[in-house]
Amino acid sequence: MKLRIATFNVENLVSRNVYGPRQRPQTAPALSLFDFADPAMREQAQAAMALNLEDDDRQATALAIAETGADILALQEVDNLGVLAPFLKHYVHAVSDIRYSHLRLLHGNDPRGIDCAFAARKGLVGDDEAIVARSHHEATFGGLGVYDRALERFDITPDDRVFNRDCLEIAIDLGDRDLTLFICHLKSMGYAADGREQTRILREAEARAVRAIVEARFGAQWREANWIVLGDLNDHRFAIGPGGVVMPTLPSGIDPLFDDFAVDATTGVAEIDRWTLYHRDREGPDGGPVERHVQLDHILISPALAAVNPDPQPQIVRRGLAYATPLDPTHPDRSIAWLSTRADRYPRIGWLRPQASDHCPVAVSLTIPDNRAGERAKIDPDTG
Repeated sequence: MKLRIATFNVENLVSRNVYGPRQRPQTAPALSLFDFADPAMREQAQAAMALNLEDDDRQATALAIAETGADILALQEVDNLGVLAPFLKHYVHAVSDIRYSHLRLLHGNDPRGIDCAFAARKGLVGDDEAIVARSHHEATFGGLGVYDRALERFDITPDDRVFNRDCLEIAIDLGDRDLTLFICHLKSMGYAADGREQTRILREAEARAVRAIVEARFGAQWREANWIVLGDLNDHRFAIGPGGVVMPTLPSGIDPLFDDFAVDATTGVAEIDRWTLYHRDREGPDGGPVERHVQLDHILISPALAAVNPDPQPQIVRRGLAYATPLDPTHPDRSIAWLSTRADRYPRIGWLRPQASDHCPVAVSLTIPDNRAGERAKIDPDTG
C-alpha cells in the first residue's frame, strides 16, 4: 500500500477573532488608523475585517493542501474540529479532488488553544473506529524520564508537563498493516535574537520525550514498526543565508530525533531546497536586515519505513507564501520590483498577506509494508 502523507502548520486556523489578551495581529494595523468612540463599533469592524482576511488566507491554504495530493494530513495550529470540518468542506474540497474525513483533534497545552489535528482521505479505512487518537499533553518530564537539571532555570520540575503543545498519536488500522503517526508542534524559538539558544533545551526535552513515547509504544521492536514523527518541530539543523550559503546550525533541539532514531524523508533533497520557513529580522547587529531560510517542518520515518522507501518523492509546496518571501535563496535581488513580479504564487497572494501560511506543507509518498507478522501493539483511545 502506498500513501501520500503531508504535514502543514496552517497558521492560526481559529474560530475566534480575539484570543487571550492580544488582538489578532492581522487586523491591528488598519484598526490603528481609526478612532472608535464606541468600543462595540471597533469590535464589529474588527470582526468584519477578520472575516475578509481569513477568507483570502484560507483560499490559499486550501490550494496548498490540494497541491500536496495527500491521503493523510497532519496539521498544526488548528483551533478545534468545529473550524477544521467547515474549512475542509468549503475551502479544500472546493479545489481538491480528494475528500477528507476521519478528523481527529485532542486539546493540548497551548495557551492560545491551537492544537495538532489529523485528517485522512475519505474511505481510507473501512471503519472510522480503525483510527485511534491519543494525546500526550499530560505527560511529564519525570514520567517520560527526560528531566534534566538544566531545566531548573525555567522553574521546571519533574512533575511539570513536557509538551508546550502536544504530541498527538494517531494509530491507523489499514487492514493488513498498521501505521502510527506522532504529530508534533514543539516549543517555539521565540522572536528574540538569542531565542533559539534560550529555548533549545526545552525542545530537546520534548524531542527526547517523543522518542521515549515511540520506544515505549513499540518496545524492543520499535525499529521494525511503521511509524512517523512529523509536524512543526520549530528547530533546524542548517540555515540558508544570503547568496544560498548553507550553514550548519548544530546543536539543535531536535537532534535526539535524528541520532540513531528516525530518518528524514527529505534527505534526498539538497539542503538548499529543503527550507519550509523564511525569517527576516528587520534590523540585525550591523543595522541591516538579517534573513534565513530554514527547515522547521519535518517528516521523520522509522527505520522500517526508510528501508522500503529509498525515494519517498518529497515535495515542499511554496506557492502559498507571501511575495515578500524569496523562493530562490541564491538570487541576489530582494527588491519589491523583482519579487512582486514573479509568476510563482497562487492567485490573490499578497506582499505580506494574504498567504496560505508562514510555513510550507511537506509531503512524501510512502509504501507501508505489511507488519502484521508479529504481535500488534495496541493503544487505548484518549477521550481528551
